[in-house]
Amino acid sequence: MSEGPSVADAYRPVAITDRSGFDESVHHGALVVFDESGDVTFSVGDPDVNIYPRSSNKPMQADAMLRLGLQLDPGELALACASHDGTARHVAIAHRILASVGLDERALANTADLPLDRESAERLLAGGGHRAPVYMNCSGKHAAMVATCVANGWNVDGYLAVDHPLQIALTERIAELAGGVFHIGVDGCGAPAHVLSLRGLAQAFRTVATDRGRVWSAMTHYPDLIAGEHRDATRIMRLVPDLMAKGGAEGVFAAGLPDGRAAAVKIADGNSRAAAIVLAAGLVVAGVDVDPSVLGEPILGHGEPVGRVRPVVGL
Repeated sequence: MSEGPSVADAYRPVAITDRSGFDESVHHGALVVFDESGDVTFSVGDPDVNIYPRSSNKPMQADAMLRLGLQLDPGELALACASHDGTARHVAIAHRILASVGLDERALANTADLPLDRESAERLLAGGGHRAPVYMNCSGKHAAMVATCVANGWNVDGYLAVDHPLQIALTERIAELAGGVFHIGVDGCGAPAHVLSLRGLAQAFRTVATDRGRVWSAMTHYPDLIAGEHRDATRIMRLVPDLMAKGGAEGVFAAGLPDGRAAAVKIADGNSRAAAIVLAAGLVVAGVDVDPSVLGEPILGHGEPVGRVRPVVGL
């Protein structure tokens, strides 16, 4: 009896890493690109492969929370969509969201962590600080979740449970935007992690961007809050006006423009270093003016750049 195609069959070579003039590694993945009309103008691998978008789902979760009555200013809303660096500015905004509903960081149920930003983490440890939920990159989303519970009179305790009223509503909205949720697991921060199709992820970003609503506006006006000064989500949004973009763990990246163009990528083995580069190459196919080579980090040898990741699709 046939078990059907393996998930590995969904992926094709999308990027190559070179070192000192010699190709060292090949990244496999899947990519889907929409044109202005919403048609698939380009794809590599299976655009309907089901994936965990991980933190790329945050803009949809934020959209759902707004519909539930969440009241945030644009900067706070951007942080709710973010996988932030944990700088002093990021953490202060998370505290502000919590304070707006009379709570503090003790209400957060996400995983304790250090800031992603190295300098911020070193400064925290040097001052006697330690891992805490508010420093984790997902604390903006969790602060917004807590605030949404307060706005609706829901119990804050247990807000991460898949059957909590908050999570039921978020799942329903994500399914509406992406054309279905096919599985729910547990994300790194403890929140429910939804499985969508890659096409559905791109469609969700397209819908949120073309609506030109508060989520799109917050993300595009505050790209520094979405990730950090040296990270690809912030970089690509600064390079492409009006683009909302968000990465996710395990090699996921998605983006959408208000003119209808959108793209999503999943790197098969979960290595994130090629994700934004491949996404940018797909956007180039759709006519977006962006240079993939300015994204990602150089390949280092003895602390110095000796190579790069380059896309092998769309260019």
